[in-house]
Parts: sequence; C-alpha cells; structure tokens
Amino acid sequence: MPDAPELLVIGSVALDTRDGPFGKVHEELGGSAVYFALAASLIVPVAVSAPVGRDGAEQVTRAFEGRPIDTSFLRVIDAPTYRWKAHQEHGHNLDLGSVDRIYDRWEPEIPPDFAGWAFIGSMRPDRQDMAIKTLHAARLLAADAMLSYVKVQTPEARNVLRRAAWYFCNHEEFAALGGSDPEEFRRQWWLEGLVLKAGPKGVTAHTADGNVHVPALPNHPAFDTTGAGDAVAGGMLARWLSTGAQRSGLQDALVCGVACASLTIESIGVRGIASATPRLLDARMAEVWEFLRRES
Repeated sequence: MPDAPELLVIGSVALDTRDGPFGKVHEELGGSAVYFALAASLIVPVAVSAPVGRDGAEQVTRAFEGRPIDTSFLRVIDAPTYRWKAHQEHGHNLDLGSVDRIYDRWEPEIPPDFAGWAFIGSMRPDRQDMAIKTLHAARLLAADAMLSYVKVQTPEARNVLRRAAWYFCNHEEFAALGGSDPEEFRRQWWLEGLVLKAGPKGVTAHTADGNVHVPALPNHPAFDTTGAGDAVAGGMLARWLSTGAQRSGLQDALVCGVACASLTIESIGVRGIASATPRLLDARMAEVWEFLRRES
C-alpha cells in the first residue's frame, strides 16, 4: 500500500463450528479481526495484526481479496487456528468452548511508530493486555470484551478496560465487569466513550456529552448474528475517523456501525460483510437514518 493505514485492528482469526437457525457450520471463517477489518475496509484502509494457523490462512486471504487491508502483521503460525464452538438461539451465541493454544505462540505486533487509531478486538485478555501496552502512541485506543474470557481472566480483562479510551461490550459483558449504570461505569474507568451493544435493540454510545442511541434495522433478517459487534466497531470507528472524529459526527459513525452489522448478520459468518460494497453500505446507512427519523 502507498500509505500506511491510520486504522489498526489487533484481534483473532477463528474457525467457528456453530449451529443455530441457519443450520450447522463447521470451521467457518470468523474472528474479531476479520469481521472488524471487513467492515472498516469499506470506508478506509485498515491494518490487521493477528495470528492464524496454516489451516486457516487461505480462507483469510480469500476473504480479504480486493479490500484495502494491510496484512503485513498477520502472522501464519505452525499451530492450529483459534477454534470456537457456539450454539445460537434467539440472536444470542451460547459459547461452547474454544481452543486457543495459538496465542501461546504469538505476540501482538504493530506497525513501527504507529500513531493512528487502534482497536483491540475480542481475544484472550492476556494478549489484549500485551497488545494495548504497545499502543501508547495511538491517537485513539478502543477495546472490546468477550464474556467467556472476562469470566476466566478477569484481572487481565480489567487491565485492558483500564487502559482503553473507548470500550465496546454487550450487556452481559458489562455486568460481568461490575457495571450497572453506564455513566457511572464510564466515569469509574475514565473512559472517553462506552459503547453498549444490545443486538435487536441497537447500540448506545455513552460519553461526557451524553448518550447517542441508534436502533437496529428491523426489516432485514438476522440470519446469523455472529460478528455483529465487531462489524459495529469497524464501521463506527472507520466512519468517524474518515469524517474528522468530531463529537457532532458520533451519531453518523454509529449509523455506519449499525449498517455494517446489518450487512453482516443477513448471511452466515463473514459472507455478508465480505461481499458488501461501499455503495451497498451507503444504501444501508440511508435506511438506518430513515428508520432513526421515524423512531424519533
């Protein structure tokens, strides 16, 4: 790429085995870094730092083909790609366990002198913690949670929360981290922004300026909700970065995030967001804006 991307995601590449209303899938490509990068790259170039085994590298290459995604720090490792099993019901994934030994062979890397925006996607918290410590020069530092990891590596997860400026989580993860009142939680952890993801109820950003809520689109099918939260973060941060990162543009950025999530969940795995185009995203954003106007 001629210019270094201003947006970086450090996270997971996964091979998911899941079942739900969509049927069953075996070792379907997923992972926080993949969903985030596919959504964000519809708007701005993005760099990816993540581990993948040789058994998953080809799937990632195919998914990223033709997108402005810098894979210089995507490391192919002689270890099995991270595996995740889940059962999906009523739009919610029940975590059935994972195999994450690949993290023992990998340390997060970032571009030299990186000073752009960085997102630490859901992955094992000790590696999130390691990643966030390398990003002291980032202009904006955001992180995400994963319920099962919050429960088993609580100190590491809290350390990531302590260092992040923006934090993304759903209501279960929020509660597991001791949250009850979002504004009190945001102040307690010195967050610039707390983004609470509520599935079919939409997304709410809590900042010192107040709350900004964007509802989810009800007129598109929620076929497979896996990756919706990562798509929200990718779309939101990329759009906000591309429009100057003014507080007045936060609602517009959230609209883009919700539109990316809508494109993601209408197909299995990454297929929806991987086949999306900037033109399709613009059309979906227009739908979100129209629904938002009607709701208000």
